[in-house]
Amino acid sequence: MVPILKHGKFLIASIVSALTDQDLIQLRDELANKIGQVRAHGVIIDVTAVDVLDSFATRTLRDIARTVKLRGAKIVLVGIQPDVAFAMVQLGLSLDEVDTALDLEEGFSHLRRGEERSRHAG
Repeated sequence: MVPILKHGKFLIASIVSALTDQDLIQLRDELANKIGQVRAHGVIIDVTAVDVLDSFATRTLRDIARTVKLRGAKIVLVGIQPDVAFAMVQLGLSLDEVDTALDLEEGFSHLRRGEERSRHAG
């Protein structure tokens, strides 16, 4: 199970161990529900502790990103390790639709910039 913490207007899900396919689906469902419950503006998924992202995990993270966006929140994936990034590129796995950032701090900055742009555009 992945803990989901609230930090201001944002939710943070930190993946701290290898997840089963069912764990990833449960994360998707919990985030979709929690966004509405707490009226979250953004979600950060922290994968710093993840040492492998297979094709199912990559596809499910893309699905989570789409779900979060459809629920009206922004999303950013943080902490992809260099070896994971290299392996994903070699395997042709892509997170093109998902914004990424180096770490949690950069993730918060990314979401806050997105809020500022939305405020100025509206």
